[in-house]
Amino acid sequence: MTETTAKGVSRRSFLKTGTVAAVGLAAGGTAVTGFPWVRTARAQEAQTLRYLGTAVNQSTEIAAKVKEDLGITIEYVPVATDEVTKRIITQPNTFDIVDTEYFALKKFVPSGNLMGMDAKRIKEFDNITPVFTKGEIDGKKIGNQGTAPWKVLYLPANKSTEFSAEPTEWITLIPTTYNADTLGIRPDLIGRPITSWAELLNPEFKGKASILNIPSIGIMDAAMVIEATGKYTYPDKGNMTRDEIDMTIATLIEAKQAGQFRALWSDFNESVNLMASGETVIQSMWSPAVTAVRAKGIDCVFQPLKEGYRAWASGFAFPATLEGAKLDAGYEFVNWFLSGWAGAFLNRQGYYAGVLPTAKAAMEPYEWAYWMEGAEAAEDIKSPQGQTIALKGAKRDGGSYAERMGAVACWNAVMDEDSYMIRKWNEFVAA
Repeated sequence: MTETTAKGVSRRSFLKTGTVAAVGLAAGGTAVTGFPWVRTARAQEAQTLRYLGTAVNQSTEIAAKVKEDLGITIEYVPVATDEVTKRIITQPNTFDIVDTEYFALKKFVPSGNLMGMDAKRIKEFDNITPVFTKGEIDGKKIGNQGTAPWKVLYLPANKSTEFSAEPTEWITLIPTTYNADTLGIRPDLIGRPITSWAELLNPEFKGKASILNIPSIGIMDAAMVIEATGKYTYPDKGNMTRDEIDMTIATLIEAKQAGQFRALWSDFNESVNLMASGETVIQSMWSPAVTAVRAKGIDCVFQPLKEGYRAWASGFAFPATLEGAKLDAGYEFVNWFLSGWAGAFLNRQGYYAGVLPTAKAAMEPYEWAYWMEGAEAAEDIKSPQGQTIALKGAKRDGGSYAERMGAVACWNAVMDEDSYMIRKWNEFVAA
């Protein structure tokens, strides 16, 4: 059996693995899904996987479904974004699988504490979106400032401490989810259109604005704001010079001392509470946080802005010491995650799945049309927990998948001057 892509070149053949592809594309290019899970004897020995990550992809519903389908118990180890990196570097034996962001790879790949993910063992690898493999949507290149996933996707070997500029069979992270982030707003409390990132520092919202307090992400939001004001244009917002960092932080400190920010949030639930309570009306926000506010019956919008989006992406990896039954169970879980149910679950929160065909197969046509095609909702749209978050006739903020991801301006990043940037960011927090 030979798999073919849209361009007629097999991904497996291109990797020259010399193996027959696992479940992939049937004749005519249609994704084949729904095969029964056959558990290996070694995987059956390992019933628990310690899952390190932020709360983004961690949910009781996913854990329950994994237990039902695979018999594997997921033991979540939820920590903040920066703590994920610290654990990988200093405590790699405290987890069996990690869900972390691509932008952080430059910090921990040199440690050698993670193994490369074997593309031959990922059933849906050929169906991973070209956003990750090529930096494209519908054949069109998207913004690549910062640590775009395709820049750090490959390793030369299983346990390399550097990246490969060319595709290989060893993958840094198998994508779980990604999104194009923007500002969240309370249109009912603002009362006028918001079209630019510059509004975050508009004195009109003094004491009612908030920015994300994760240095490597928050400074990117700040850069989007500064460019939008016309104050400065960065050659690469994801890799600032010291002078650029100084200017960016000075701008934030000036705004903070003027009383612009109600809070600096670092926790998902904190962002939800700030917006739901009306303490903030405009802030850095994540799509599922907007969903959570809407689920409370409160008007909240993930606002598309003319300057574009700041994007991020996350994925799975294993510690370099994982082996035997635990490793088998880990790959089984990753394959399950890409098989559709989890992707649909995350899509319904406003994220995007790494493999779109399987997620589509697990969603109702009207759901897919709303979340992915920018169409009017043919029925009321429900959250994964069953709350109504958009009424019949509504459209998704920002439109279709292609419109939103196609408008990415930059990606979360680790800068060459990362240590200096963090010191300066801490000055902002303390100011």
